[in-house]
Amino acid sequence: MKTIQEIFPLLTAQPKKVVITMHQKPDADAMGSSLGLYHLLKQLGHSVTVISPTNWADWLKWMPGANTVIDFDYNKDKAAIILNEAEWLFCLDFNTLLRTRNMADKLAKLSCVKILIDHHQQPAVESFTYGISDTSKSSTCEMIYDFINASGHADKINNDIAECLYAGVMTDTGSFRFPSASANVHSMVADLKHRGLQHSQIHENLFDNFLENRLRFTGYVLQNRMDVYYEHNTAMISVPWKDLVKYEIKTGDTEGLVNFPFSIKGIKLAALIIDREEEIRCSFRSKGNFDVNTFARKYFEGGGHFNAAGGRSKDTLEKTIQRFLEAVKENSSQLQ
Repeated sequence: MKTIQEIFPLLTAQPKKVVITMHQKPDADAMGSSLGLYHLLKQLGHSVTVISPTNWADWLKWMPGANTVIDFDYNKDKAAIILNEAEWLFCLDFNTLLRTRNMADKLAKLSCVKILIDHHQQPAVESFTYGISDTSKSSTCEMIYDFINASGHADKINNDIAECLYAGVMTDTGSFRFPSASANVHSMVADLKHRGLQHSQIHENLFDNFLENRLRFTGYVLQNRMDVYYEHNTAMISVPWKDLVKYEIKTGDTEGLVNFPFSIKGIKLAALIIDREEEIRCSFRSKGNFDVNTFARKYFEGGGHFNAAGGRSKDTLEKTIQRFLEAVKENSSQLQ
């Protein structure tokens, strides 16, 4: 994989047919970084299409340009035509093509130039022509901001770009409370504010934009589906499929739920285990020196960051819970 800097001169050399994609079930960082880059490349004269592997949460649809994004699962034929014509493929906020779910095989077969911009551990560098993988970065949105500046196009940062990038960096840093909220992150936000960014409306769009059922679901789950294991400084929320059906939970409605147990004193590991019917999805968060990236890779076919990772299971919910508890016991000494 060549360095990302080597593509800078090519950005203004000749217009290209560009596709930007992200991981399945994109969050604010994946969608924000993709749309931020979309607005930059459009200004540089390229023909640009953003394709998401799957659908995305309703509370991301306010983002400038979100109405142009193609859902691959919903519109495979149209997406395939665009992908076949692509000269450049930007892959944002994922470290391996497998994280694009049903798009993975299609992307692997493309012969176009593939460019990686990501902050997850252990990237599959052999899949990309150019790229950068930097785990020290708070978010892919921060990396797109750096990309724009380093390539000499800071003057192109308009309000559309600023709103998209702020949304991603703010959510991926837990509203700037995680250790990844470095001085560079705050300098970025200060720059966006100087350019006219109005951050309050973005917070409302992201956090005050849900239906009543989501709040009632959250309360029910915290009351009835959360278990705390003080001997291991661990908390687990397990959600059966019937709860998702009962409360009409949609894509994105469980975002952030895994972080609630950290308000309990002493909790160092929090897990959210959800029965999505087709498979069990797991989210892991940690405080301090417990590496949930390694934990997720070892026990749940997953991975991610040191303090934030995900995984999956083909077992039943009950068996997955039991496997999680056994894994916690094996690692209990690291959680003390």
